[in-house]
Amino acid sequence: MGNCHASDCTTSFTSLYEIPIKDMDGRTQVLGQYQGKVLLVVNVASGCGLTDKHYRQLVELHGKYMANGLVILGFPCNQFMGQESGECPMILDFAHGYGVEFQLFDKVEVNGPNACDLFKFLRANSRLKGSKIGWNFGKFLISREGNVHNYYGPRTNPAELIPDIERLLGTT
Repeated sequence: MGNCHASDCTTSFTSLYEIPIKDMDGRTQVLGQYQGKVLLVVNVASGCGLTDKHYRQLVELHGKYMANGLVILGFPCNQFMGQESGECPMILDFAHGYGVEFQLFDKVEVNGPNACDLFKFLRANSRLKGSKIGWNFGKFLISREGNVHNYYGPRTNPAELIPDIERLLGTT
């Protein structure tokens, strides 16, 4: 967990909403389409010991808060012990087995010189201060204004975010 190195977490983007991302079909999107929403960005993995609890709770959060403006964005990542080794169709099939209806994107790296710009931006603009994400299911909660509200590590279950989610949604 070192500090940010220039090649590891610098990005030219000054706003989250400018960052291009690829969906599972390889189409490029920008996060601007989610402006005004509360975002929960998660690096996911199918073969992790945390997968079952996280996917179940993420599905519950999505169902409960989607109508109020919560958008969950899942980014498969194979950087932690190869626990997301499948290709996109396999990842989708696996996630759909849990009832996942939230958006899943193309596989990314979240740490290191090949980390995608989104995770470079999130790491640099959160309490991580550019440090590495430690494992699968790191979660970034982002306000409607596009500011990183908080980073929650893999051992924090999604259901534990409910008070913060409700506060950002204005439902409390």
